[in-house]
Amino acid sequence: MKKLGLTLGKFAPLHKGHQFMIETALQEVDELIVVIYETTVTRVPLSIRANWIRKLYPAVRVIEAWDGPDGYSNDREHEIREEQYILGLLKGEQVTHFYSSEFYGEHMSIALGALDRRVDEARERVPVSATMVRSDPYKYREFVSEVVYRDLITKVVFVGAMSTGKSTITEALAQRYHTTFASEYGRDYWTEHQVDRRISFEAFDEIAVGHIEREERALLEANRYLFVDTNAITTYMFALDYHGRAPERLTRIALENAQRYDLFFLCDDDIPYEDTWDRSGDQKRHIFHKQIIADLKDRRIPFITLRGNLEERIHKVEEVLAKFEPYGNFFGELKD
Repeated sequence: MKKLGLTLGKFAPLHKGHQFMIETALQEVDELIVVIYETTVTRVPLSIRANWIRKLYPAVRVIEAWDGPDGYSNDREHEIREEQYILGLLKGEQVTHFYSSEFYGEHMSIALGALDRRVDEARERVPVSATMVRSDPYKYREFVSEVVYRDLITKVVFVGAMSTGKSTITEALAQRYHTTFASEYGRDYWTEHQVDRRISFEAFDEIAVGHIEREERALLEANRYLFVDTNAITTYMFALDYHGRAPERLTRIALENAQRYDLFFLCDDDIPYEDTWDRSGDQKRHIFHKQIIADLKDRRIPFITLRGNLEERIHKVEEVLAKFEPYGNFFGELKD
């Protein structure tokens, strides 16, 4: 007889206790089904939570329960609703093993006619819960997969022309919020590889990839926020400026960047121009600033403009972050 395992939950978020249960099940059954409930305890959408499991465990059959029973209770009426709902999802499939680390393992296994497999119910093997992770992801990040943790961090990017204060505000905010930042990889690359203040067409692909790698390293140590200096969209604009066109890989990464970050801040060119050897002049800055704004609008990317001195800009960012809810929809409240 085929051994069919089942587990269910909100996985809000998925943590290594959940993973231990899933991995235990995969060792014991021929096939495993994971049912994931829609819930209000987290803003992370059900589809994202489901994809965590799909990415980490491709062999698992994931069912997104958008209309599942709400709440968490040992009230018998609630138990019956949940049992009927799961039996309806299964459409007659016979589950042989029900996996959990909670009290509901008893009533669900009886309803399914399955073996009640409790895994680390006392939380001795993996001493964590989803409630703990939600309360402070940074504190409990050792119990969360990298795949999951990156989706728990608010990614804030600062774009703009040269000498508009992107690097300064990125570092200042990281210090203020006790978190990490990703500096501009392209500037470091240009300094090392430029010849007569120019770099090759192909180099722009290297810059885009290198910057993403730098972000990913910083992301895994970030505390709630990751502040990013520049992104592939600005690199794309520089490629157009240098060569009149952009490499294919950079173009693709720039398109993906529209969804990579939670917040875009545009640093205005209202501050004094710092005329260093590696820059092209204030007139060039004003033109490039206009081009970046046009490109952001063309990509339909909402952005918030930062003006004034450093403290004024920081204050604006703090106001926005105080209102911001990840995976929310609030840009109507943040009109420039």
